[in-house]
Amino acid sequence: MVVRKKKKSRKLRGSTSHGWGFSKRHRGKGSRGGHGFAGVGKRGAQKETYYLSLGIEPIGKYGISVKPRCIKVLVKAINLKELCERLEFWIAQKSIEKSADTYKIDLTKLGYTKLLADGKVTKKLNIKCKSCSAKAKQKVEAAGGAVSLA
Repeated sequence: MVVRKKKKSRKLRGSTSHGWGFSKRHRGKGSRGGHGFAGVGKRGAQKETYYLSLGIEPIGKYGISVKPRCIKVLVKAINLKELCERLEFWIAQKSIEKSADTYKIDLTKLGYTKLLADGKVTKKLNIKCKSCSAKAKQKVEAAGGAVSLA
């Protein structure tokens, strides 16, 4: 037979002190042991992972943090495979043009900065982009298309 235990907090509902001695104990700010980072660094820093998950630097790192002087350029890349899969969707949205067999694609208007070479090209593509890998350019030109860098 399974014995089900009631939680202590349920058992003590109704008792004045809830198991903490006289009635004033465990009542307010005075029983919490500090605030902020109080009690973080001791006992093998067991609470440190909690503060790391919140994005707060662990205790013990002091000083000035210098931001890097170089400006980070965000590169949003797209592979040829993904590009070919989305062609019909973009035509329906009128984001790209199709004339005869060729697709005219401006990747900067679509929000992409770089063209990468993963995937096969089966259609003629005239692509305008900021940057492009050499292999991607070869694949597009082998399929009868062209890549122009802007």
